[in-house]
Parts: sequence; structure tokens; C-alpha cells
Amino acid sequence: MKITSADFVRGAEDRKDYPTGNLPEIAFAGRSNVGKSSMINTMLGRKNLVRTSKSPGLTRKINFFLINRVIMFVDLPGYGYASVPMEVRRSWAPMVNTYLNERSQLSGVVVIVDSRREPTPLDEELIRFLQFRSIPFVVAMSKADKLGQAERATMKRAMLDKWGSTISMEFFSAVSGFGKKPMWKRLFEFERDWRARSDTEIKNFEKQNEPR
Repeated sequence: MKITSADFVRGAEDRKDYPTGNLPEIAFAGRSNVGKSSMINTMLGRKNLVRTSKSPGLTRKINFFLINRVIMFVDLPGYGYASVPMEVRRSWAPMVNTYLNERSQLSGVVVIVDSRREPTPLDEELIRFLQFRSIPFVVAMSKADKLGQAERATMKRAMLDKWGSTISMEFFSAVSGFGKKPMWKRLFEFERDWRARSDTEIKNFEKQNEPR
């Protein structure tokens, strides 16, 4: 995808702060030190659109970015970093749950997992939640430049054995850009399917409310 514009819109802690409009949204979720911000920047061909830091846990709001004025990227707070104050960590769960459960513009979620390690219990909890809620998602195995081809194949088999052959998964490296093209393909599928669902819902609503 050719990126012509990518702009920070706002950070939100509550539904009332979400951007208005009806554009499809792609959410990015993962542990605080898994490279989430770096992945978004690499996907967009930007260096510093999403702030990165050596101190994990920096993202403490749901941050919305408008891409090409046709789609939103949504950076969710990272989870699982113990040094973040407890009161802050407690506020993240309801904030993220509300977004994932209630945001009709959500078209899909990118779950970022370190490809060098097994998914953490929090990663697994998120994946199960998305499966239960039937929210489309893809697992992005980050830092893939650290693995050889054989190591990636081994990790892929382990993931498929654990989650089943239907799980959507792509390897990705923010350093080399490896996996960027297939990841964009997944995101286009999310957007396409969301628009198709939205069109169907509108048509059904109009049909149900036709004058008798």
C-alpha cells in the first residue's frame, strides 16, 4: 500500500473520546516490549509516527492514527510489563475490553508475539478472547530477522499445533521489513470483509424499515 498520509488523531481512555466517523479500524495489540510501535512505523514507512521507547509501557491510552484518510490504525496499550504502576495496569483491561467488545469500526486485530519465544499466558488469553468473540485477527510473529528459515518453520508448526490450522499467522521484522507485504494483504482482507459486513447491515436495516 502506498502511504500518502499518516496522522495521529487522538488518544482515548473512554468511549466518548473515540474519533467520530465510520472508517474501518485495525488494532495492534501485544506485550509492552514486543515491538508494537516499531511494527506500526515500519508498516507505514514512517520512523517516528508512533513513539517508541526503551522503557516499555509507554502507551497508556488507545491511540488512533488516520492512514490515507480511509482507514485507522489503533495502537492499544501494551500488556504484561510489571514496572508500570499497578493502578495504571488495572485501568488498561477495562479500557481495552470496552474497545474490543463495543467498537463497531473494528475490522481486525494484529496480535504481536515475539517469534523467538512461546506466547505468554496473556498472549494466549487475548487470542482465546478474539476467537470467542469471532473478531478477525492475525498473529504477527515479530523480530523474525532473529530467526533462520528452519527456526521460523519450527515455530510455525508449534503455533499451528497449539491453535489449529485455521489460525492466521505471519512472520514480521521491523528491522528488515520482512513480512510487510503479506501483512498488508491480511489487513486489506480485514478492511474488505468489514466493508462487506457493513454494507449488508445497512441493507438489512433499510429493508426492515421500509415504509409499509
